[in-house]
Amino acid sequence: MSGSTTATAASFAAPPVDQRRAIIALIALSVSAFTFVTAENLPGGLLTLIAPDLGRTTSEIGLLVSAYAAVVVLTSLPLSRLTRRFPRRYVLAATTAVCAVGTLWSAVAIGYADLMVARMVTALGQALFWSVVTPAAASLFAPAVRGKMIARLAIGNSLAPLLGVPLGTWVGQQSSWRTAFLAFSVVSLVACITMAVAMPNVDAEESGTARGTHPSMRRFLVLMAVTVLLVTGGFMMITFVTQFLLETAGFPDRYLSALLLGQGAAGLTGTLLIGQVLDKRPWQTVLVALGLLTCALLLLWGLGHNPAIALVGLALFGLAFSAIPPALSFLSMQVAPGATESATAISSSVFNIGIGGGSALGALVVATVGVGTVPLVGAAFVLAALAVLAIDLRATARPATAPRPATAPRP
Repeated sequence: MSGSTTATAASFAAPPVDQRRAIIALIALSVSAFTFVTAENLPGGLLTLIAPDLGRTTSEIGLLVSAYAAVVVLTSLPLSRLTRRFPRRYVLAATTAVCAVGTLWSAVAIGYADLMVARMVTALGQALFWSVVTPAAASLFAPAVRGKMIARLAIGNSLAPLLGVPLGTWVGQQSSWRTAFLAFSVVSLVACITMAVAMPNVDAEESGTARGTHPSMRRFLVLMAVTVLLVTGGFMMITFVTQFLLETAGFPDRYLSALLLGQGAAGLTGTLLIGQVLDKRPWQTVLVALGLLTCALLLLWGLGHNPAIALVGLALFGLAFSAIPPALSFLSMQVAPGATESATAISSSVFNIGIGGGSALGALVVATVGVGTVPLVGAAFVLAALAVLAIDLRATARPATAPRPATAPRP
């Protein structure tokens, strides 16, 4: 059998587990992703409630996101290697249990320092979760549909801003920000139990997810550069979106939950759309998403003081940004120069470098020139990511120069 025929046969190989159980496990993984993304971003939705209660500025509350990201950056790869011999089912359940404990701790935190420590504990669970969840989810399905299934896993990510953060913001406004953290501690506990029951054990070597399908150190480094740039720019806006909507766009407090719900709905749409094309054109999908994200940020900066245009910009931002994480996860597995779990751990660390850098840089911009400038600085980073990826795709697509045929010497 020829190499191409073998590759084609492999891409449509039978999935390694019963598909009904695989779908249940994927839903459980997606619920866990929902809890982690909500826990990570909940301070953004509760920014204007936590700050006065703890006697801190909104910039200082924004640093709760930066510290969270720093823990993920420093511990993702070590934790992944430390637990590589344990069944993924129990590792993933344990990470969600840590999320439940950390969010409960956040709910009862005595002050700012105590809340910061609680956030760091929660981040330990997230560091390991994102290192192993993508290869674990991919191992449940045949290679030909793994991109689509990774996008479905990311529905949990998209539902976090659609349901999690708006619901947490609403609960915080109706009761207190502590009640919001307590509610999501319960959700995390339910996800933990579901994970322990539903997740089957699949050998990574047997499923073909232990190593990259198209290993390339150069492309992996390009992907990491694109990741850190675009996430830095995106999370400048994500961290301070509520303050932007209140102070720049001029929306009343009572509309915050609905506005974040609209952004989340656009994000869910983006996640569903990307699943239809990710297996065929993953790099081009990221390129288009980066272009839309740049346009959204520039629109928010230039015309975000107009409430109607701010709504359009917010929806476009949600649509574009939500398409990016599943594409990055899928591409990290493809071009991993070594073990996929090490590659996804590094990718998660780089992603969180962008989160921490974006929230910290956003805090600096807010403290110096105001929240209205945040989208402009964010757009500059996203545009840089777009340029890096476009240059790489052009270089990859350029055909090699054909050697000139030898000519006989003239007599």
